[in-house]
Order: sequence, then structure tokens, then C-alpha cells
Amino acid sequence: MYLGLDLGTSELKALLLDDRHRIVATAGEALTLQRPQPLWSEQRPADWWAACDRVLLRLAAEQPAAMAQVRGIGLSGQMHGAVLLDARYAVLRPAILWNDGRSGAECAELERRVPRLHDIAGNLAMPGFTAPKLLWVARHEPAVFARVDGVLLPKDWLRLQLCGERIGEMSDAAGTLWLDVAARRWSVELLGACGLRESQMPRLVEGSAVAGRLLPALAARWGLPAGVVIAGGGGDNAASAVGMGVVRPGQGFLSLGTSGVIFLASDAFRPNPAQAVHAFCHALPGRWHQMSVMLSAASSLRWVTQLLGQPDEAALLARVATLDAAQRERAPIFLPYLSGERTPHNDPNAQGVFFGLDGSHGAAALGYAVIEGVAFGLLDGWRALGAASGSVPALSLVGGGARSALWAQLLADALQQPLVTHAGSEAGGALGAARLGWLADLGGDAGPDAAAIERVCPQPPIARRFEPDAAVTAALAPRHARFQALYGALRPLFGTVTPAG
Repeated sequence: MYLGLDLGTSELKALLLDDRHRIVATAGEALTLQRPQPLWSEQRPADWWAACDRVLLRLAAEQPAAMAQVRGIGLSGQMHGAVLLDARYAVLRPAILWNDGRSGAECAELERRVPRLHDIAGNLAMPGFTAPKLLWVARHEPAVFARVDGVLLPKDWLRLQLCGERIGEMSDAAGTLWLDVAARRWSVELLGACGLRESQMPRLVEGSAVAGRLLPALAARWGLPAGVVIAGGGGDNAASAVGMGVVRPGQGFLSLGTSGVIFLASDAFRPNPAQAVHAFCHALPGRWHQMSVMLSAASSLRWVTQLLGQPDEAALLARVATLDAAQRERAPIFLPYLSGERTPHNDPNAQGVFFGLDGSHGAAALGYAVIEGVAFGLLDGWRALGAASGSVPALSLVGGGARSALWAQLLADALQQPLVTHAGSEAGGALGAARLGWLADLGGDAGPDAAAIERVCPQPPIARRFEPDAAVTAALAPRHARFQALYGALRPLFGTVTPAG
């Protein structure tokens, strides 16, 4: 039995997986964001730990026999967040999260300080990454910065509570802007540009390797075996890829969650910072990946659902499904930049826009505009990745938005790319985390071999396939052109409007 823990932005999820690839049980605890000022996004690490404890106590009560058979624990988590620790491992301030946009000026400063940044880290400096956050703390909270003895990413802080050691892994570390991504080690040059030392960083392991062992008191509390291994784990997208079996070059997935991600696995480090494409390490040794990332995907649908007073997203999508082709073509254009944007614009000031509203538009038209706008944002990211139509046999569709066949078909049409959904795809990062725990248990200190990776990380069974419709793709083209023109026209104005707190 293997346990996966996925520390998301809105939920901490636990999953039990047996050695026949059967999901035995899942449990989750909701998490909340704090936005004390415009552009800020924070969480209290203590809330993560409390949620973890509640989830595992619940599994211990509901699945005692399964918990007693756990041989490995894997971790997945939201990337880029900055957890600042003092010399006694006490948390110095709330964690600054991936969707925090306060450090735009610090990004520009980091680019000036390290001209080789793109060559080493493989990515542009963006407010979501960890390094600019530390420059912001140094400038605005110098007393806090002076006490920093360690910086951990969210899931790695959770691991500190589980095993008592500061340990990180390659896929998540690649999202800090402090990693030499090709060499898979900390960059002294990049750390120094932020006033930090390598000794303040966690020890790095591969995601499928043993990183530590569970503390005896916690094993007893949760009904787990003594000395169970804890894997390196992975950042949320790399872990989701492991869960979906996206482990070989040329495989990929599209995640339609709070954010929107297109992930392509690779056998080499292939940076493309000019297009705001992310180039990171995979959670498996000797493998990398590219990602396009948009910041507001399914969260845009959740927002408009609440705005329109609909019972839930499914109810709004049911109304969208009643629109015919002509009504869709008359719908407003929506720019889905509710939290700024990454790929391809790298624009923290970008904002959401409905364009072309008139008195005839109702909830269905606005709902359609939102899911189409998200599809267009993902299309821009897909093109930034440089993947030609048909170059990937099919993208696996994962995340909460994958439950909508309407949205899935629209994405296939917009991208001109077949999409497939899988049984159990909603497990996402938690399933990948459990698989990484399994690999750590099999491989020990040497790590798993290629045969073990193939055996432990198959693609789940396909539930449904969505083929692009050429006629719909052609109908979407002029709307996508208007979408792109609107962003270009409005970009100079975004910074003049202060977002709400």
C-alpha cells in the first residue's frame, strides 16, 4: 500500500493506492487563501499541517488495515511558494504563494543582476516564482529576511513536519529560479543574487528516491508502520504527470484546474523563456518537461458561476450547452486574466475583460465566453510550446474541468489536438505522489530502474476521446484573432487600473 499527499491551493488530499493500481481510499480537507492586499496571496503553513493531520486521522479510522500496510509515502504540492524558517525551523511569516503578484519590480531587478538567468534557470523571472519573493521580503521586510535560515517549498515544509529534515526535490526546486535546471543542482550564482547561501536551501533528491523516514510518533498517531519511507515527490504538475503515466518524451497532458497547464515530457532541458514557457526537471531522474501556464482556468468558471448566481458550474454549463453555433459566435469575448497571466505574456497586471456585451446576452452567453476564453488562453500557451498540431498523439485531460465533455470538446477544437480523459484522472497529483512513494520503496537509495518506472507508472484506462472538429476550429479562428487583438490593445491600460484587494 502507498500513500500520496497532495498539498494544493484549495485542498489537501490524501490517497491510498495498492500494488494493483487500485485507489483504495481518498480524503481531503479544504484550505483557504488570504489576500491581505492587492496582488497578494498567502496561506499559513500551520493550516496545512492541521489539514494533513485531520485527513490522516480520518483515513486511520476508516482504513486501519490499509494504513497499516503502507510502505511508502509520496508528496505533491503547489509550486513556487516561499516558506521562510528561522534557525529553529519556526515559520517567520505566512507563506507567499504561486499566484502572488507583488514582486514584479523584483523580477526586473533579478533579470538585471543575473544576465545569465535564462541560461541557468531556463525561465523568465516571474512574480509567481520563489526567488523574486525573497527579494521582495529583503526589500520590504528586512527584519524578517535577516532571520531567514531556510527556505522551503510548501510540500517540502510538510515533509519537514513528517521526517524532521529539510529536503527538496528537482521538479519543485526548478520552479524557484535558484536551480541549475540542466545540472539538477542549486546555483550559487542565482542564490547569491538574492542574498542567500546554498546552506539555506534543502538537500535535493530525485522525486522517486528515498528522502527520509516518517517520525515514529506520527506513525503511531496515524496507524502507519514504523520507519515508512518518504519519497522526494514532485511539484503538482510533475506529480500529476507521473499519475497520468506521462513519463516518456513526447507524452503530455492538459490540466484544467484552478490554473491551466499544458505539460510536455522531454528527455532533455529545452528552455524557451522568450515565450514565457517553463522548462523544469521532471519528478523522475534524467527527464525534464516544458509547460505553458495560465493562472485562471477553472477558477474563471467558478468566478462567473458565482457572479451570475448559478447553483454550481455544472448548472451553468448545462445552460451553455443550449446555445447553437450562431449564438456562440455572437457571445462576448472574455480575457481570462483574473490573476494576471504567465504564458505567453508574463504580465502580472493583465486583468479579466468581457468585450462585446449587449442586452441580449444572458448567463449562457457569458458562461460560454468564459470557457472559450480559457480555451484561447491555453491555445496561446500551446503555440508558445511550439508543438505542431498532431505532433502529440493525444493530450491527457485532467483536473476538475475535465468533468465537462462540452469544455473538453471545445479545447480539442481550439487546439486542433485530440484529448483523452482517463478513469481516476481526478486523483491527479495525489495519485502521482503515491506512485513516487511506491518507486522509492522499490528503488531504495539507488532509485528505481527503467523497468520499475514503466511498471509503476502506466497510463490509466482511457474513459473518453475527443477529436477536433475542423469546422468548429475554423469558426473559432476569427474569435481567437479578436481575443489576441484585445489583449494587445488593452495591455497598456492594465497597469492604470488598481485591482481589488
